Amino acid sequence: MRVALVYDRLNKLGGAEHVLTSFHTLFPEANWYTSVWDPSTAPFSAFWKVHSFPYLHQHHEWFPWLMPFIFESFDFSAYDLVISIGSAESKGVITPPSTVHLNYCLTPTRYLYSHKKQYLTTPVHRFIAKYLRAWDQVASTRPDTMIAISTQVKKRIKKYYNRDSEVIFPPVNVAKFNHRPLTINHLPYSYFLTVSRLVPYKNIDVLVKAFNQNGKILIVIGTGSQERYLRKLAKSNVHILGSIDEELLVGYYQHAKAFLQANEEDFGIAMCEAQAAGIPVIAHSSGGALDIVQDGQTGLLFKQTGVSSICQAIDIFETMSFDRQACQRNARRFDQTAWAVKMNKRINKICQKNQK
Repeated sequence: MRVALVYDRLNKLGGAEHVLTSFHTLFPEANWYTSVWDPSTAPFSAFWKVHSFPYLHQHHEWFPWLMPFIFESFDFSAYDLVISIGSAESKGVITPPSTVHLNYCLTPTRYLYSHKKQYLTTPVHRFIAKYLRAWDQVASTRPDTMIAISTQVKKRIKKYYNRDSEVIFPPVNVAKFNHRPLTINHLPYSYFLTVSRLVPYKNIDVLVKAFNQNGKILIVIGTGSQERYLRKLAKSNVHILGSIDEELLVGYYQHAKAFLQANEEDFGIAMCEAQAAGIPVIAHSSGGALDIVQDGQTGLLFKQTGVSSICQAIDIFETMSFDRQACQRNARRFDQTAWAVKMNKRINKICQKNQK
């Protein structure tokens, strides 16, 4: 098949980008289409065959109204299959009737629907969003099939787009945690861990405040717009490491006492990686955590997101015990090999249906 892959913006590293590399492994010869491509900030895509809009590598967030036009301008007449991946405009590409369009939905556009109060804070933003939402409603009808990454996303697709979808969890590289735990000499004796982009909706500041209060050791791995603020906020028992290499990251996972997730995630690949490393997860009982964490067996779920709730959850966690192998068995459900089998099966099914 002649295959094209479409993504909203190829310009950052994060959980979604693990999904992209898995699709690239499935279709290594496919062409990629995106609005913004910056291989310096998305090095995994440096050697892919990418078609992008050349003038928006910086400050693309100033021109959200341009994105629909960019994706509608791409020509997919030469392809048998188009797979759009993302949470924003990529699903709005226009394909010929003979071309199958499958959308792997990371979530309906957050700033237009589920989290609009956090994003649309000015009259200008709300004005632009009104028109983008109208276009997004039309765009949501264009894929032949929609696949959700979690039960939560499936519910949002039904609520906001009135479409049915099936769930195929994102791929996780479970195998990289199979080797013996790395020895990292400078590690503290006992610590909690979170791995995340340091942006407001991730609630990392709430975690920092909780550990400022309880005095336990927290290690934060990741970068983002709040990094400077979080460093100023953190007391000496909270260590913000920024970006580290993959081998070190595996080691930090393997030696942690538990992994912490303070916000509602659409899925949460970092939680799966923690389970693959054999460590329990303490997470807010919403979103992807409900699909990933087996409450009381491979982790602990808490209901409120405030500082006191997190401190209380950690106190309860300290009274419990968890089996490392149970966590690892749980993680195998999300292995990238299993994902590839499910995705290939679904693609073959929809393509065969289209040929009839």
